[in-house]
Amino acid sequence: MNQALLVIDAQQDLIEGNEGEQAVFQKERLIENINRVIQKATEAGAHLVFIRDKDVGGGEGDGFQVHRDIHVPDNSAMYDKLATNSFYGTPLLSFFKDKKVEHVVIMGCQTEYCIDTAVRYATVNGFDVTLVADAHSTKDSPVLKAEQIIKHHNNALDGHYNVDHFSDVRQSDEELFQPKHDFYREKYGM
Repeated sequence: MNQALLVIDAQQDLIEGNEGEQAVFQKERLIENINRVIQKATEAGAHLVFIRDKDVGGGEGDGFQVHRDIHVPDNSAMYDKLATNSFYGTPLLSFFKDKKVEHVVIMGCQTEYCIDTAVRYATVNGFDVTLVADAHSTKDSPVLKAEQIIKHHNNALDGHYNVDHFSDVRQSDEELFQPKHDFYREKYGM
């Protein structure tokens, strides 16, 4: 099975914050878990794709780059986006189709925006998705704390499906590149 790891907006200024923005919730844990999953993806022979948001750091400089403590393997694809949707205006969907990817593991920032959108869009476009529960993060909003937002999305997106394809939410210490989608299909007659 062809698989991919999609790391969304794990950028320096977004994770660390800056003079105008707060840091994401549990940033040290986030970076540690992202690196753990990157290692697993490399060992599994998965395609690695990093997405950078052009709104972060003004689209340039150190703040725009993937966080300095995140290991970016040399063979990774890197795409820049201008929208919340990582697939919009980027070659991401074509890349996945060309590589015959069937399963996408997703992590990064921010939970309620780009992560939520990527999970939903990927399932609609024919991919089984695994969202890494402890490897995506966000900031407090005016109405909810970051921790509440993360827990809500882990719950809402676990089992979120679009008929043929769906998302499974798992922890970073699990065997993420041994997807359980077919097990659920058989168990529930999907």
